[in-house]
Amino acid sequence: MVQGSMVAIITPFDNEGNFDEESYRQLIEFQIENGTDVIVPCGTTGESATLSFDEHPRVIKTCIEQVNKRVPVVAGTGANNTAEAIELSKNAKAMGADGLLLVCPYYNKPSQEGIYLHYKKLAEEVALPQVLYNVPGRTGTNMTAATTCRLAEIENIVAIKEASGDLIQASEILAKAGDKIDLISGDDFLTFPMMACGAKGVISVTANIAPAQVKRMVTAAANGDYATARKLHLRLLELHQAMFIEANPVPVKTSASLMGLCGDLVRLPLSPMEAANLEKLKSILKKFDLI
Repeated sequence: MVQGSMVAIITPFDNEGNFDEESYRQLIEFQIENGTDVIVPCGTTGESATLSFDEHPRVIKTCIEQVNKRVPVVAGTGANNTAEAIELSKNAKAMGADGLLLVCPYYNKPSQEGIYLHYKKLAEEVALPQVLYNVPGRTGTNMTAATTCRLAEIENIVAIKEASGDLIQASEILAKAGDKIDLISGDDFLTFPMMACGAKGVISVTANIAPAQVKRMVTAAANGDYATARKLHLRLLELHQAMFIEANPVPVKTSASLMGLCGDLVRLPLSPMEAANLEKLKSILKKFDLI
């Protein structure tokens, strides 16, 4: 279920800063029309950190309704409070989510044992396939390969979105527990090398604006056509890098706005792109025929 070209979908806001449900539904159609395999709402790219307690389930529910079982929906329901993550996850299950994306607890800086117990409790409390999400650049804590391998023994923990940027760590997970847990790239620019090692796909930022291109690269790699995948990877590299010239999701949301897909509003403390970066972004989008 959790494999292929998956999008960490942005959450559009209207001019008043409210959730723009109609644009969101159109973004989902854009993804499905372009072959995206899984929709992932309320991740980092979906600005989950600034969604209110009322908005978070509304965004997930809207996604599930619009997708209407055409592809799996893996809902972002992680939190740094285990009880809160359980509540969010149970709500997502009740609404019909196919799986959960659970970010490693942030800010608290738990020990590896604390991380293990957090995920173990979630797995016991919510009977859905669960995807661990390791992104130490955001959370302040790296979940080690040893902890991931330990969690791989739990039946409904099925995958890990690995965004540590460490290919050695990713390879260690595959070497020691690749038969028990699927590895998913959490960094667009590392998807090809990770898939060459055995990863099953990517939860992508770039797919918000170039879903068909990302899908082609992932499909080629999955089919073992590494010559084609390498070529596509190298071509997309500049676009992937452009999505991080400022904090995600500012560049990708700005790109989507320039393409006429939705508005570019982000919530504080995120802010609009600096003028110089905006011009650089426009240049790259034109190079890829996106605007």
